[in-house]
Amino acid sequence: MLDLRPNCECCDRDLAPDSREAMICTFECTFCTDCAGGALAGVCPNCGGELVRRPVRPAAMLTKHPASTKRVLKAEGCGPARAA
Repeated sequence: MLDLRPNCECCDRDLAPDSREAMICTFECTFCTDCAGGALAGVCPNCGGELVRRPVRPAAMLTKHPASTKRVLKAEGCGPARAA
């Protein structure tokens, strides 16, 4: 089950569980559309994977399976993808 992380790892923008502005990779690294499409050019800086729009969990299911509250932020910020 997806964590639905609450923020962009680059700019720390809040991303609500129902946000259509959240992008993720296969490891659930989470970025806003501005960072994903801008500095990251659609590539996760952590793993080199493709960034795609994160699905929205239906509100009724959020009660049973809430979104994560753990914020993840890249201390060095985000530049062009340079994954291992």
